[in-house]
Amino acid sequence: MKFTIFFLLVMLTGVIIYAWLQGPVIFSQAWTNSTKQLLQLAPILIIAVLFAGFTQTLLPEDFVKDWLSDASGWRGILLAWLAGIFTPIAGVLAMPLAAVLYQAGAGLAVIMTFLTSLATLSLIKVPIEVGFYGWKLTAVRFGVSLLLPLIAGALTQALVQAAQIK
Repeated sequence: MKFTIFFLLVMLTGVIIYAWLQGPVIFSQAWTNSTKQLLQLAPILIIAVLFAGFTQTLLPEDFVKDWLSDASGWRGILLAWLAGIFTPIAGVLAMPLAAVLYQAGAGLAVIMTFLTSLATLSLIKVPIEVGFYGWKLTAVRFGVSLLLPLIAGALTQALVQAAQIK
């Protein structure tokens, strides 16, 4: 986490200096845009972190061990695949949740499957996609993507077993 903060601060400093070198109009515009983004995202991030904290507290250890650990095998991968499909949250909300699950003992294959399923199959996106693409393209995209999370989970499981990654 410390490296991530350091890296982001270096990147931020770089773009701030670059904007400043572009002149006061661009610099002011950049601050205005940044403030708008912060005000829009802050509530989402706060809710996501609070959700993750409550989930971490309420998640039974036995459930994680039996259903979501590396030892759960395909049962955990299939559960994560379904959870990704039916979890009605955006990717930014899934990051703290995935981190909490991982810290609670969920296996890497389960986490990989969940995140891939959420990114490619989340049903919350289907009405939006239909609005943009229509039913035909949405159905093709969804159908083609059905196996991707399972493949990602299986490959991760194989990597974990081969390299003994914990």
